[in-house]
Amino acid sequence: MAWYPGATRYELQPESDAQPAIRPTQVIFHSIAAPWTAKRVYEYWRDSTNLESHFGLGYEGDLGQFIGTETRADANYQANRRPDGTGAISLESASNLEHTDPWTPAQIEELIKLGVWAHKTHGIPLRICRSWDDPGFGYHALYPEWAVSGTACPGAARIAQFKSVVFPGIVARATGKTDPTKEDPVMALSQQDVDRVALRVLEYRNPTADEASKKLGRRIPDFYGYVVQTFTAVTALTAKVDKLTALLNEKKEA
Repeated sequence: MAWYPGATRYELQPESDAQPAIRPTQVIFHSIAAPWTAKRVYEYWRDSTNLESHFGLGYEGDLGQFIGTETRADANYQANRRPDGTGAISLESASNLEHTDPWTPAQIEELIKLGVWAHKTHGIPLRICRSWDDPGFGYHALYPEWAVSGTACPGAARIAQFKSVVFPGIVARATGKTDPTKEDPVMALSQQDVDRVALRVLEYRNPTADEASKKLGRRIPDFYGYVVQTFTAVTALTAKVDKLTALLNEKKEA
Protein backbone atom coordinates (compact mmCIF):
# COMPACT_ATOMS: atom_id res chain seq x y z
CA MET A 1 0.00 0.00 0.00
CA ALA A 2 1.12 3.57 -0.67
CA TRP A 3 0.81 6.50 1.72
CA TYR A 4 1.07 10.09 0.49
CA PRO A 5 3.67 11.99 2.56
CA GLY A 6 1.71 15.24 2.19
CA ALA A 7 -1.27 13.89 4.16
CA THR A 8 -1.83 13.15 7.84
CA ARG A 9 -2.30 9.42 8.30
CA TYR A 10 -5.63 8.46 9.90
CA GLU A 11 -5.67 4.76 9.13
CA LEU A 12 -9.04 3.04 9.03
CA GLN A 13 -9.11 -0.47 10.47
CA PRO A 14 -10.02 -3.17 9.66
CA GLU A 15 -10.62 -1.77 6.13
CA SER A 16 -6.99 -0.85 5.54
CA ASP A 17 -5.85 -4.44 6.02
CA ALA A 18 -8.98 -6.38 5.06
CA GLN A 19 -10.01 -4.84 1.73
CA PRO A 20 -8.53 -6.15 -1.52
CA ALA A 21 -5.61 -4.59 -3.35
CA ILE A 22 -6.03 -2.45 -6.44
CA ARG A 23 -3.76 -1.09 -9.11
CA PRO A 24 -4.73 2.60 -9.12
CA THR A 25 -5.31 4.03 -12.58
CA GLN A 26 -7.65 6.94 -11.82
CA VAL A 27 -8.04 9.83 -9.38
CA ILE A 28 -11.63 10.95 -8.72
CA PHE A 29 -12.47 14.12 -6.78
CA HIS A 30 -15.61 14.39 -4.61
CA SER A 31 -17.36 16.80 -2.25
CA ILE A 32 -18.68 15.34 0.99
CA ALA A 33 -21.54 17.87 1.42
CA ALA A 34 -20.35 18.76 4.91
CA PRO A 35 -17.97 21.52 6.15
CA TRP A 36 -15.68 19.02 7.86
CA THR A 37 -11.98 18.86 8.57
CA ALA A 38 -9.96 15.90 7.36
CA LYS A 39 -10.03 14.43 10.86
CA ARG A 40 -13.81 14.76 11.07
CA VAL A 41 -14.15 12.94 7.72
CA TYR A 42 -12.01 10.15 9.17
CA GLU A 43 -14.23 9.97 12.26
CA TYR A 44 -17.32 9.75 10.07
CA TRP A 45 -15.88 6.86 8.06
CA ARG A 46 -14.74 5.16 11.26
CA ASP A 47 -17.90 5.55 13.36
CA SER A 48 -20.90 6.00 11.06
CA THR A 49 -20.59 3.90 7.90
CA ASN A 50 -18.75 1.02 6.30
CA LEU A 51 -17.91 3.18 3.30
CA GLU A 52 -14.79 5.30 2.92
CA SER A 53 -12.55 7.31 0.61
CA HIS A 54 -8.78 7.23 0.39
CA PHE A 55 -8.42 10.92 1.32
CA GLY A 56 -10.34 13.69 3.08
CA LEU A 57 -9.65 17.41 2.58
CA GLY A 58 -10.77 20.28 4.82
CA TYR A 59 -11.46 23.86 3.81
CA GLU A 60 -8.10 25.01 5.19
CA GLY A 61 -6.14 22.51 3.12
CA ASP A 62 -5.78 19.91 5.90
CA LEU A 63 -5.44 16.59 4.10
CA GLY A 64 -5.89 13.17 5.68
CA GLN A 65 -5.34 9.71 4.23
CA PHE A 66 -7.42 6.81 5.53
CA ILE A 67 -6.40 3.86 3.35
CA GLY A 68 -3.34 3.22 1.23
CA THR A 69 -3.84 4.05 -2.43
CA GLU A 70 -3.16 0.44 -3.45
CA THR A 71 -6.11 -0.78 -1.36
CA ARG A 72 -9.74 -0.52 -2.46
CA ALA A 73 -11.89 2.31 -1.05
CA ASP A 74 -15.65 2.45 -1.52
CA ALA A 75 -16.47 5.95 -2.79
CA ASN A 76 -16.55 5.33 -6.55
CA TYR A 77 -19.15 2.57 -7.15
CA GLN A 78 -17.96 0.42 -10.09
CA ALA A 79 -14.60 2.20 -10.21
CA ASN A 80 -13.66 1.13 -6.67
CA ARG A 81 -12.15 -2.09 -8.02
CA ARG A 82 -12.77 -3.45 -11.49
CA PRO A 83 -12.54 -7.14 -12.44
CA ASP A 84 -9.03 -6.62 -13.81
CA GLY A 85 -7.85 -5.35 -10.42
CA THR A 86 -7.61 -1.69 -11.40
CA GLY A 87 -9.37 0.95 -9.36
CA ALA A 88 -9.71 4.63 -8.51
CA ILE A 89 -8.15 6.78 -5.82
CA SER A 90 -10.87 8.86 -4.17
CA LEU A 91 -10.76 12.18 -2.34
CA GLU A 92 -13.67 13.70 -0.40
CA SER A 93 -13.43 17.46 0.17
CA ALA A 94 -15.27 19.70 2.61
CA SER A 95 -18.13 21.70 1.11
CA ASN A 96 -21.41 23.27 2.08
CA LEU A 97 -24.38 20.98 2.66
CA GLU A 98 -25.53 21.23 -0.97
CA HIS A 99 -21.99 20.95 -2.39
CA THR A 100 -22.57 24.15 -4.39
CA ASP A 101 -19.57 26.19 -3.21
CA PRO A 102 -16.19 26.31 -4.96
CA TRP A 103 -13.00 24.79 -3.64
CA THR A 104 -10.94 27.22 -1.57
CA PRO A 105 -7.46 28.21 -2.76
CA ALA A 106 -5.99 25.99 -0.03
CA GLN A 107 -8.04 23.04 -1.25
CA ILE A 108 -7.05 23.63 -4.87
CA GLU A 109 -3.38 23.64 -3.92
CA GLU A 110 -3.71 20.28 -2.14
CA LEU A 111 -5.68 18.74 -4.99
CA ILE A 112 -2.94 19.72 -7.43
CA LYS A 113 -0.12 18.42 -5.23
CA LEU A 114 -1.91 15.12 -4.66
CA GLY A 115 -2.57 14.79 -8.39
CA VAL A 116 1.11 15.29 -9.18
CA TRP A 117 2.07 12.68 -6.57
CA ALA A 118 -0.46 10.19 -7.98
CA HIS A 119 0.91 10.73 -11.47
CA LYS A 120 4.52 10.22 -10.38
CA THR A 121 3.84 7.38 -7.94
CA HIS A 122 1.22 5.36 -9.79
CA GLY A 123 1.64 6.53 -13.37
CA ILE A 124 -1.84 8.07 -13.58
CA PRO A 125 -1.82 9.60 -17.07
CA LEU A 126 -2.20 13.36 -17.37
CA ARG A 127 -5.59 13.37 -19.05
CA ILE A 128 -9.26 13.57 -18.09
CA CYS A 129 -10.79 10.10 -18.17
CA ARG A 130 -12.31 9.44 -21.61
CA SER A 131 -14.63 6.73 -20.30
CA TRP A 132 -15.58 5.38 -16.88
CA ASP A 133 -12.72 2.85 -16.90
CA ASP A 134 -10.15 4.91 -18.83
CA PRO A 135 -7.04 5.85 -16.78
CA GLY A 136 -6.74 9.51 -15.82
CA PHE A 137 -8.33 12.18 -13.63
CA GLY A 138 -11.99 12.99 -13.09
CA TYR A 139 -14.75 14.15 -10.77
CA HIS A 140 -17.56 12.07 -9.27
CA ALA A 141 -20.36 13.18 -11.61
CA LEU A 142 -18.34 12.58 -14.77
CA TYR A 143 -19.65 9.03 -15.35
CA PRO A 144 -22.74 7.23 -13.98
CA GLU A 145 -20.64 4.13 -13.33
CA TRP A 146 -18.87 6.10 -10.62
CA ALA A 147 -21.99 6.87 -8.56
CA VAL A 148 -24.97 4.78 -7.47
CA SER A 149 -28.13 6.40 -8.91
CA GLY A 150 -26.05 9.26 -10.32
CA THR A 151 -24.82 12.39 -8.56
CA ALA A 152 -24.10 16.10 -9.02
CA CYS A 153 -20.98 15.81 -6.82
CA PRO A 154 -18.73 17.78 -6.51
CA GLY A 155 -21.12 20.49 -7.79
CA ALA A 156 -21.11 22.80 -10.80
CA ALA A 157 -18.70 25.35 -9.31
CA ARG A 158 -16.08 22.71 -8.54
CA ILE A 159 -16.53 20.93 -11.84
CA ALA A 160 -15.73 24.24 -13.54
CA GLN A 161 -12.67 24.65 -11.30
CA PHE A 162 -11.55 21.12 -12.09
CA LYS A 163 -11.60 21.88 -15.80
CA SER A 164 -10.10 25.37 -15.68
CA VAL A 165 -7.72 25.31 -12.70
CA VAL A 166 -7.22 21.98 -10.92
CA PHE A 167 -6.53 19.60 -13.79
CA PRO A 168 -4.50 22.16 -15.81
CA GLY A 169 -2.56 22.85 -12.60
CA ILE A 170 -1.75 19.16 -12.16
CA VAL A 171 -0.54 18.88 -15.74
CA ALA A 172 1.48 22.08 -15.57
CA ARG A 173 3.18 21.24 -12.31
CA ALA A 174 3.87 17.65 -13.27
CA THR A 175 5.46 18.69 -16.56
CA GLY A 176 7.21 21.83 -15.33
CA LYS A 177 5.19 24.12 -17.60
CA THR A 178 3.38 27.30 -16.61
CA ASP A 179 1.10 26.68 -13.65
CA PRO A 180 -2.22 28.56 -14.07
CA THR A 181 -2.55 28.86 -10.28
CA LYS A 182 0.80 30.65 -10.03
CA GLU A 183 0.62 33.10 -12.91
CA ASP A 184 0.84 36.81 -12.19
CA PRO A 185 -2.68 38.13 -12.83
CA VAL A 186 -1.27 41.54 -13.88
CA MET A 187 -0.26 41.38 -17.54
CA ALA A 188 1.22 44.15 -19.67
CA LEU A 189 -1.08 45.51 -22.39
CA SER A 190 0.13 46.30 -25.86
CA GLN A 191 -0.69 49.64 -27.46
CA GLN A 192 -3.21 47.79 -29.62
CA ASP A 193 -4.90 46.46 -26.46
CA VAL A 194 -4.98 49.96 -25.00
CA ASP A 195 -6.51 51.34 -28.20
CA ARG A 196 -9.18 48.63 -28.18
CA VAL A 197 -10.08 49.34 -24.56
CA ALA A 198 -10.26 53.07 -25.27
CA LEU A 199 -12.50 52.42 -28.26
CA ARG A 200 -14.86 50.29 -26.20
CA VAL A 201 -15.04 52.99 -23.52
CA LEU A 202 -16.02 55.54 -26.18
CA GLU A 203 -18.66 53.24 -27.68
CA TYR A 204 -21.13 52.66 -24.85
CA ARG A 205 -24.46 51.87 -26.45
CA ASN A 206 -27.61 53.67 -25.37
CA PRO A 207 -29.33 51.15 -23.04
CA THR A 208 -32.80 52.60 -23.84
CA ALA A 209 -32.46 52.49 -27.62
CA ASP A 210 -34.75 50.09 -29.48
CA GLU A 211 -33.30 47.15 -31.38
CA ALA A 212 -33.54 48.92 -34.74
CA SER A 213 -31.53 51.85 -33.42
CA LYS A 214 -28.94 49.51 -31.92
CA LYS A 215 -28.52 47.74 -35.26
CA LEU A 216 -27.90 51.10 -36.89
CA GLY A 217 -25.11 51.66 -34.45
CA ARG A 218 -26.66 54.57 -32.54
CA ARG A 219 -24.39 55.48 -29.66
CA ILE A 220 -24.41 58.03 -26.87
CA PRO A 221 -21.56 60.60 -26.98
CA ASP A 222 -18.45 59.67 -25.06
CA PHE A 223 -18.05 61.44 -21.73
CA TYR A 224 -14.80 63.19 -22.63
CA GLY A 225 -16.27 64.51 -25.86
CA TYR A 226 -19.37 65.69 -24.00
CA VAL A 227 -17.25 67.62 -21.49
CA VAL A 228 -15.17 69.20 -24.26
CA GLN A 229 -18.30 70.25 -26.18
CA THR A 230 -19.87 71.69 -23.05
CA PHE A 231 -16.72 73.63 -22.17
CA THR A 232 -16.51 75.01 -25.71
CA ALA A 233 -20.16 76.08 -25.67
CA VAL A 234 -19.82 77.75 -22.26
CA THR A 235 -16.67 79.57 -23.40
CA ALA A 236 -18.44 80.86 -26.51
CA LEU A 237 -21.46 81.95 -24.50
CA THR A 238 -19.23 83.75 -22.00
CA ALA A 239 -17.56 85.61 -24.85
CA LYS A 240 -20.95 86.73 -26.18
CA VAL A 241 -22.04 87.91 -22.72
CA ASP A 242 -18.81 89.83 -22.32
CA LYS A 243 -19.31 91.48 -25.72
CA LEU A 244 -22.92 92.44 -24.93
CA THR A 245 -21.86 93.80 -21.55
CA ALA A 246 -19.21 95.96 -23.20
CA LEU A 247 -21.75 97.34 -25.69
CA LEU A 248 -24.17 98.23 -22.89
CA ASN A 249 -21.45 99.99 -20.97
CA GLU A 250 -20.53 102.00 -24.08
CA LYS A 251 -24.16 103.13 -24.52
CA LYS A 252 -24.40 104.15 -20.88
CA GLU A 253 -21.25 106.25 -21.18
CA ALA A 254 -22.55 107.87 -24.36
